[in-house]
Amino acid sequence: MIVARADVDNSGVRVKAAAAATVTVVLWASAFVGIRYAGAHFEPGALALGRLLVGAAALGAVVAVRRVGLPPRAAWPGIVGSGVFWFALYMVALNWGERHADAGTAALVVGIGPILAALLAGRVLKEGLPARLVIGLAVAFAGAAVVGLSGDGGTTTTQGVLLCLLAAAGYAVGVVLQKPALGHASALQATTFGCAIGAVACLPFSGQLVSDLATAPLSATLSVVYLGLLPTALAFYTWAYALSHTTTGKLGATTYAVPAIVVLLSWALLDEVPSALTLAGGALCLVGVAVSRMKPKPAG
Repeated sequence: MIVARADVDNSGVRVKAAAAATVTVVLWASAFVGIRYAGAHFEPGALALGRLLVGAAALGAVVAVRRVGLPPRAAWPGIVGSGVFWFALYMVALNWGERHADAGTAALVVGIGPILAALLAGRVLKEGLPARLVIGLAVAFAGAAVVGLSGDGGTTTTQGVLLCLLAAAGYAVGVVLQKPALGHASALQATTFGCAIGAVACLPFSGQLVSDLATAPLSATLSVVYLGLLPTALAFYTWAYALSHTTTGKLGATTYAVPAIVVLLSWALLDEVPSALTLAGGALCLVGVAVSRMKPKPAG
């Protein structure tokens, strides 16, 4: 009975983690629509800072209401690292890079992030690199590349490539640093204080944010608020919850579902009809994610 009960409990946790990962990828996909619009009125650093300030305020309110204390000392190195590399560096570099790189190149370069994270986690965190994960990552990355290249506008510069590469590296390092922190702190603590540290790291852009707020239309400002509340506060929290119950590589592979969802959202919300090549790429992304998350069959 004890074993059966444990199986039920583990199954429940896996379902919750899968649901949390689903919320994350859907909200991160929706962020592309918000970023596309708000980015026309806010500079890259200002957009990142505004998004992080809103997210930190929302998460801070939840922490205050629930009377959640400070994370343990052992969690702080990972929280600070993820705040600087992922919340701050990744967001600023990605916002900036997409101004100098076409969609295809950005998808290719930034798509390296989950692969780098899996490689780093396999070596640093000793998570290993199962064959199914490697195959799934390769298939999903190919799908993301197809989605991006199907909209290639040929406007890439060396600066854009370097900035997108910096974003991918920031993502990989930040996620790998966050994983051990979740062994000491809750997902809410890690997300709240990581977001706050990211906001502090972006404070040099505060003057630009004030300037952009004064000239941006209300709809663009509301887009920044949306990005802070849902794709940042909620989605990064559900990510941290899922990450605390699975490996870095496997969860990173799940993010390759984002391009497929972006295609559908753009179709529904922006009336951007996808090409057959784009749909094929989106399907490849989903196949790769499915393969990466398959469990090996028990021997015998």
